[in-house]
Amino acid sequence: MSFLDLANKRYTTKQYQSGKKISEDQIRQLKEILRLSPSSINSQPWKFVFVGEEQKKAELARVSYFNEQRILDASHVVVFSVIDRVEDFEKQIEEHLPEGAVNYYNNMVKPLGEAEIKSWLRHQVYLSLGFFLSACADMDIDSTPMEGIQSEEYDRILNLEGYKTLFAVAIGYRNPADSNQPALTAKSRLPLEAVVATV
Repeated sequence: MSFLDLANKRYTTKQYQSGKKISEDQIRQLKEILRLSPSSINSQPWKFVFVGEEQKKAELARVSYFNEQRILDASHVVVFSVIDRVEDFEKQIEEHLPEGAVNYYNNMVKPLGEAEIKSWLRHQVYLSLGFFLSACADMDIDSTPMEGIQSEEYDRILNLEGYKTLFAVAIGYRNPADSNQPALTAKSRLPLEAVVATV
């Protein structure tokens, strides 16, 4: 299947088949795919937490607003978090990145100040989201990206230290009755000419 076919097929799942689990092999593949996600200067300012245990999922569901049922029914929830302290990030890149990448950060990003640095770090995590959603579609796994969660409660429940939750993704297999799937409800997008230009 071409990537364009995958883009047409993929959608944000609203209802999952409760109890249908993703195989351990596919979970292992998704973890490796996230590890290989692209980021500016290979900065990798992230941590990804896979939650499949039902009690822990239920705890997260209770602090996820209107996403509660999706989390309960999905196979897993993947929590995307960003490194919290700029000092910790700088230590990480000093230890793991080549001099040129560190120099780029020191000369182009660091002078912007802490608020802009943290914004830049969050942007890198969002890059990994697009990579992950595409991988799920390729593996016939349905997904729901969710910003409608109580991030600080996620941090507490998962005992995240040094990282802050940005968003989560429910993954699993759609309920055949899910009305949001393209086979039942056509995708709604702006016309090509409204969003893409050629110069």
